[in-house]
Amino acid sequence: MAVSGGTTIGTARRWAMLAASTLAQGAASVMIHGPAFLIPALHDQVGLSLPEAGVVAAAPTVGVMLTLVLWGLVVDRRGERFVLLTGLGATALVGALATLADSTVLLTLALLLAGAAAASTGSASGRVVVGWFPPERRGLAMGVRQMAQPVGVGIAAVSIAVVAERHGIAAALWVPAVAAALAALVVAAVVVDPPRPDPRAERAANPYRTDSYLARIHGVSILLVVPQFLVWTFAFTWLVQERDWSAAAAGGLVAGAQVLGALGRIAAGWLSDVAGARMRPLRWVAVAAGVSMGLLGVAAGLDAAVAVPLAVIATVITVADNGLAFTAVAERSGPSWSGRALGVQNTAQYLTASAVPPVAGAVVATWGYAVAFGAAALLPLLAAPLVPVAEERELA
Repeated sequence: MAVSGGTTIGTARRWAMLAASTLAQGAASVMIHGPAFLIPALHDQVGLSLPEAGVVAAAPTVGVMLTLVLWGLVVDRRGERFVLLTGLGATALVGALATLADSTVLLTLALLLAGAAAASTGSASGRVVVGWFPPERRGLAMGVRQMAQPVGVGIAAVSIAVVAERHGIAAALWVPAVAAALAALVVAAVVVDPPRPDPRAERAANPYRTDSYLARIHGVSILLVVPQFLVWTFAFTWLVQERDWSAAAAGGLVAGAQVLGALGRIAAGWLSDVAGARMRPLRWVAVAAGVSMGLLGVAAGLDAAVAVPLAVIATVITVADNGLAFTAVAERSGPSWSGRALGVQNTAQYLTASAVPPVAGAVVATWGYAVAFGAAALLPLLAAPLVPVAEERELA
């Protein structure tokens, strides 16, 4: 393959860039998912209903969904470093402006723009990992990078929720703004664009016209993201409202579950390297996610004590698929198309995820948490047979 630049790096620099990419994605995750932990404060301090608070919490996700493919196109044209620095800088700036919002409408708009800026890290940080790590280490490396999302949610759980409860919503919004600014500084110091095809070489074929492999992964990921975002968004509120936990205790449990979920993503990536495949482990995760959510729904309906550990287990399992699907999309689409393909992958997920808080909030308000958890169990079970195991190629 013809490449431009011919840049070479050592092992230490490769892992440093993985760390920087993980930090960038983690900071974006705090901004995108952190507002979910404002739901109790929006309900108690502002007087919003659960569905209304869910709409505010979903605003960053909508912003992400609207801009992911555009950011992917910029990555394909301008490179990973440029996109990371531009996006993280904008995230920090808009996040700071969100602290000044004096109405629900302005807050929602600011969070939407912050999510749009934070979307930059999706394709760019993933491309840094895929570009600098060989296939036999790529699953593990991407698992490390993908741990940023649950870790970011965990950080948001122990910081944003508590700060909002004690000091107000505006003070809590400084958490993601500062995180994005710090991540931008680290990226500036560490990240180098990986080699890419020479723009003068023959243009690569559109991978979506070759077969249905990428489209099926996108479809499976859409089904699997619903239980993931349901648990992320409402486990905290469920513990506070239904089980009378304090915000600090509930945030601590959610954060601990997210750390375990991060380790689960690393384990899933390592397993895919050992298995020499991404799709078989993805199918295993889909089945496990369906079973765990079903058990959580039953336990929550019975108000059983085991519901709390089941919520932790469901949190761990429902996040394990992301790195596998993300890596498979990048590998199949190639360096000329992976920015856009990863943008499509994440857009499909976030389009679905943006509907989860308001829709699930309405389901919870009408039928309760047990029904919401149990209904979400059906989607991973539908996804399992759709995973394109037979169409996967040898890792390269």
